[in-house]
This record gives sequence, C-alpha cells and structure tokens, in this order.
Amino acid sequence: MTSGSRLPEPEPGPSGSRLPKPEPSGSRIPKLEPSALDDDQRLLYDAIAGGRRAQGPQLFRLADPRGRLEGPFNAFLLQPRLGSALQALGSSVRYDTGLDDRCREIAILVVAAHWRSAFEWYAHEAVGRSVGLDEAELAAVREGRHEALPGREAVVARTVAALVSRGDLDDAEYREAVGQIGVAGMFELLTLVGYYATLALQLRVFRVPAPDGTAPDGTAPDGTAPDGTAPDGTAPA
Repeated sequence: MTSGSRLPEPEPGPSGSRLPKPEPSGSRIPKLEPSALDDDQRLLYDAIAGGRRAQGPQLFRLADPRGRLEGPFNAFLLQPRLGSALQALGSSVRYDTGLDDRCREIAILVVAAHWRSAFEWYAHEAVGRSVGLDEAELAAVREGRHEALPGREAVVARTVAALVSRGDLDDAEYREAVGQIGVAGMFELLTLVGYYATLALQLRVFRVPAPDGTAPDGTAPDGTAPDGTAPDGTAPA
C-alpha cells in the first residue's frame, strides 16, 4: 500500500496491540471511504465498482450509499496488489468459464450454504434467480437436498458438497463429475470452490455481514459455522 493511504486510526487492543475500531455492523474491519483511498486502492476500487460485476442490472449491492464497497470487496482494499489478483480471479470464475450459468450459481450457492456465508448467499441467490433458479431449487441447495435438482446440476451440487465437506472426491465421484462437465470443467469447478471458500473464510473471520435487511432465511449472518460453532469459537449450546 502506498504512503498516501488514509485508514481509520486503530484503537489499542487488550494487549497493547492496535486494532481497527469495529464497525457498527459488528465487522472487525472498517469500511474504507472512497475519498481516503490511495492510488493502488483506487485502481482496485474502480475495477470492482466499474468492472464487469457493475455492468447491466445490479442484482446485488457492490457499494453502500456512501460508495464504500460491500462484502469481501472492502477487504480486498487492505492489500490492493493481492486484492487485485483476487478480484481478477473472481471475475474469471464468474465470466470466463465453460460452466453454464445455472451450474455456476448452484456451485457458488453450495459453498455459501456450507459455510453459512450470509453475504455470498445474499449476492448469489439474486444472481441465481436471474439465471432461472426458482424458490424450490434455491431451497434444495440451501438445505442440501441436491437430488431435487435436474441431473447435471445435481451432479455439480453433489461434487461441490463433497469438496467443501471432505476436500476430495473418490473415484466414482470424480468419474461422475468429469462425465458431466469434462476435465477442463473440473479444473474450473475446483478453482471456483477454492475462490468462494476463500471469500467465505475472509467474510467469517472479519465478521462481515450481508447488507442490512438482506440476509435470507437459512443462513447465519452472525458468522455461525455449519456445525453451530459461534464466531468466538464456542460450541453450540
């Protein structure tokens, strides 16, 4: 980050370390004001706010009314060189793969549902509806009833569910997936799962919620993990 960057002054932490002042939303990191960005941050901001995600109908909110980036994109600005690489990867995953729109959004939503990622579900539920997913199909993904989806889409959903839960596929699962999407499609799907799992991790640790009033039923905007573990690491009651 260049020396022109102006970030909110951190407050002393309990052990003398300096931590950013929490946001009213509960996020551990502040939303960065567009007027406070340095040159590198501004380039990244413009790539996100004016890039392919911002073209056409706005299906989810990229920035709040003050122009501050929402969701994972605000954190990208903390280290704009790395954030730019993530932004470019995410754009390619969304727009440059051979996966059809419905399979892509189902895959993203399976990752979001597994990690109870409220922002990712909020954003991609809207995108999913725009590519034809109906309420019953969205509910099936959210609840893990992947067999309720049509054949190819059910295979994609089952494959992603295995990847996020076990981090691997057995031989039968691999053959089934490659039979539907091909080896190149498998590479694309693995990359997609890794990218959205990375975002879910960042959103969870930074306690970034979905925009106010947008978290859907069936997700946990407080960051609760799939096993019920709370944001502070405590087990479910």
